[in-house]
Amino acid sequence: MKLNKMKLNKLKKKIILIGILVLLQTGLTGFCMASELDVFAGENGVLRISGGTAHIPVMKAVAQKIMTFNPKIQITIAGGGSGAGIKQVGEGLVDIGNSGRQATQTEVTKYGLKMYKWAIDGVAGVTNPKNSVKALSTQQLQDIFSGKILSWKEVGGDDKFINVYTRDKASGTRSVFWKKALKKSDITAKANVVVSNGAMKTAVSNDPYSIGYVSVGFIDEGVAPLKLDGIAPTMDAVKSGQYKVARGLFSNTKTEVKGLAKKFIDYLLGPDGQAMAAVKGFIPVN
Repeated sequence: MKLNKMKLNKLKKKIILIGILVLLQTGLTGFCMASELDVFAGENGVLRISGGTAHIPVMKAVAQKIMTFNPKIQITIAGGGSGAGIKQVGEGLVDIGNSGRQATQTEVTKYGLKMYKWAIDGVAGVTNPKNSVKALSTQQLQDIFSGKILSWKEVGGDDKFINVYTRDKASGTRSVFWKKALKKSDITAKANVVVSNGAMKTAVSNDPYSIGYVSVGFIDEGVAPLKLDGIAPTMDAVKSGQYKVARGLFSNTKTEVKGLAKKFIDYLLGPDGQAMAAVKGFIPVN
């Protein structure tokens, strides 16, 4: 009888232990399955985003992840440049307006903007990979973009005319390059104007005697980044401050962000969004 009781007690202990293990496993599984995307469960509607073109690769990656998680959410993404993004969000045409520069105090006051900085980016002078010129001084860069230097021969390259490419004045990429690389010197009126970082990369990669500038996050084998005063425009150099032609990437809203736009920006600033920014070649702020 005593032996049977002992066996029964052992069996009860085993059952309790198994029950505890099952509960622990279930809890841990539920914990592991929790996702930053869970905040989008049950949401529906359209989120409209426009503006800076440097932002687009990250915007698309984040949007795709959210829409895959919840197909009832639609996120539209357009470029247009920083000026367009600020103006459109200020006028209520979009929910988020991206800019590669801080909105001016005039813009903030006029539209009641709130700015959310989610990454740091460099802007680099670029040439065609076939070009033998791989480095320039600030003075040489200024002279090329102003039209004072007209031939690559004057800076150690082939005796070929330099084709200058730039962005329109609403571009945040142009703004930081003009202020920090060109020191606010003139840009020749003969420069070819392109509408985005992607268009700049395409133009330079197809023109063997071109020079332009792009977000460091857009640099690939299609273009050759120029050293400026001996410093290569790498993300490490941008992060350390050694390469100084850099700027913040902002997502702006009209007044305090709320609803789907708030969840999108919170996700962008969270671990998933910041990891995607790093993968796309930018420096996360968190």
